[in-house]
Amino acid sequence: MGRRTGRGAAVWRAVVRSAVVGAVLCVASAVLPGRVAVAAPDVPSYAFADDVRSAPATTGTTGAARLEPGATYRSSLRGEDKAYYRLELDGMSDVYVSVTAIPRAGAILSAGDGISVSVQDADSVTCSSDSVTVGTAVSPQPLTAWGARELLPGKGLCRKAGTYYVVVERTGTGSGSGSGTGTDDEDTDLSDGRTWDLELAPVSEAPLAKAAATRVPEVWDSSTPTPPVDEPVPVRGGAGFAEAAAVEQGVRSDEIVPGQTLFYKVPVDWGQQLSATVDLGSAEKNSGYVVDALEMTLYNPVRASVKDTGIGYGGSQKSASLPPVPPVGYANRYAPTDPTKSLRFAGSYYLVVHLAAQVADRFGEGPYGLTLRVRLGGSVQAGPGYARQSVPRGFFDVGAPDPVSSGGGSSAGADASGDGASGGDPAMKAVAVGGIGTGSLLLMVLGVWTLTARRRAAAQMRVNAQNPTA
Repeated sequence: MGRRTGRGAAVWRAVVRSAVVGAVLCVASAVLPGRVAVAAPDVPSYAFADDVRSAPATTGTTGAARLEPGATYRSSLRGEDKAYYRLELDGMSDVYVSVTAIPRAGAILSAGDGISVSVQDADSVTCSSDSVTVGTAVSPQPLTAWGARELLPGKGLCRKAGTYYVVVERTGTGSGSGSGTGTDDEDTDLSDGRTWDLELAPVSEAPLAKAAATRVPEVWDSSTPTPPVDEPVPVRGGAGFAEAAAVEQGVRSDEIVPGQTLFYKVPVDWGQQLSATVDLGSAEKNSGYVVDALEMTLYNPVRASVKDTGIGYGGSQKSASLPPVPPVGYANRYAPTDPTKSLRFAGSYYLVVHLAAQVADRFGEGPYGLTLRVRLGGSVQAGPGYARQSVPRGFFDVGAPDPVSSGGGSSAGADASGDGASGGDPAMKAVAVGGIGTGSLLLMVLGVWTLTARRRAAAQMRVNAQNPTA
């Protein structure tokens, strides 16, 4: 009774081993590719908003898709084409539209490659224009420019209610300049007219309930603040504006791989003055030098660039700080130039950090340690008093602190797992999900095999009992 003996038992054990090995290999083949991809230093793709809408681009005003303030849209821009989108505006609100273009990873770019964004009225009058290029780093990264219809005193154009158009076009090699590092190879970007994805985010700012001062403060503390030196708290930067990790004053630690762009958001109230420093850790090897290796750009709540800083990298640790900027104030919009002009809103300001792809060629694929030091100076002041809510609602308010990053000081900005408000590192999520899924599937396979083996053994025992000579 019980155990198999002799050749039959050996065959049975071989069958069992084959079944188990086959099951395990099937499970491994199903999950290992994902785990390998997680382990590889691939650059995460840009993260669009979960509720993003589609807005197909048109090459002229006829049939242009309508953009509604408060929504986020996904579109695309190909080669030398212009992309048109439509706005239907009242005669009271300021409206801002940010456009983020996403070159594909590995694209061969020139320093002048980028996008320009303008807002025009129905009579082809340009209300505003802005442009951005990839710069001398020529490293593929999200590029953000913006347009606006502003109702400023003394500005007679673009004040009427009616139809307006957002016009987006490429600059640089693909715009007909005929120069740059691009080739006719299929791996080039602008020179072969490849498509860039676009994210468009229109926002409407309500008028004030009563007139406010238009004089820009002439005196502000322009001294360079001392960066915080608290113990770093882990955080994971997001892969787009919509997934920016919420951080407050204090020190955060993160990791970045060459070619990656990380997004963080900082609540800045009226009267507050933001300063930030980014530290890049040393490499495991020292092999040359990369100019413009690390860039950090500060964007205001409507994603207009405020100020930026950059550093070269030779393999040893480096640090870069944003130049001092004025406190946030409504009257700053009347300043003649940036950065003061852009510091016109309270709300979420964005710190966007990019590590050039060329760093991998010189110093390895990483990841590299990143430390973000944020300080908020000044004093909180009362808001200007809007006549009604802006769209989206509460957009120009700091609001309640993010539950993940509340508390201020060095202890804010991460939960026990080290994830920021972006919901954690997608790679680590993939590892966790993959690990849980693999373990569960293996247990299920082994459980089914055990049950099957027991049933077969019991059946064989009954056969042996009925045929003692077998």
